[in-house]
Amino acid sequence: MGAAAAGFVLGLSLILAIGAQNAFILRQGLRGEHVLALVLVCAVSDAVLIALGVAGFGALVLSLPWVVDVARWGGAIFLIVYGGMSLRAAWRGGQALEAARGAAPGLWRAVATCLMLTWANPHVYLDTVVLLGGLSAQYEPAWMFGAGAVAASFFFFFSLGYGAKLLRPVFASPRAWRMLDAGVGLVMWAIAARLVTQ
Repeated sequence: MGAAAAGFVLGLSLILAIGAQNAFILRQGLRGEHVLALVLVCAVSDAVLIALGVAGFGALVLSLPWVVDVARWGGAIFLIVYGGMSLRAAWRGGQALEAARGAAPGLWRAVATCLMLTWANPHVYLDTVVLLGGLSAQYEPAWMFGAGAVAASFFFFFSLGYGAKLLRPVFASPRAWRMLDAGVGLVMWAIAARLVTQ
């Protein structure tokens, strides 16, 4: 397998798991709010981190454990709060659908949330900078492996953000939104618990 193809496959396999970032993009895609800006934030952030990993910064991150600890605790606190907000929306039930149809939160608020879900998550660094960065050394040229991983990130986030509209008929009922909000909240809390216990 060529370096770019290997990077694409490995990058896609790492990003497919449902996480806080993916759940947020899915929700925004279902609502049709700021999709282009948000998928670009996610994909460009991944591109920057993958480039850092390919350039050899993974070893630096591992040599500064306090950086990982700060990101871990900050990310856990943010996920607990965000998960609680999602569970509250699920508890409110039918009001979630009305909120979804109501005025959209501002672009900058949505982007700020997306940036927090991306950059305050230590797993993002481990997957992109450390793991993909380390694997890139096995391929020649390493930058082609990185380019494949970046392409996978763009492919995934654009597919998730814009493909979510195919599920909109399912989310025409308050019950579906309630289940989505509950699922998002539980995913956030599960990730926060994993961060705290690691």
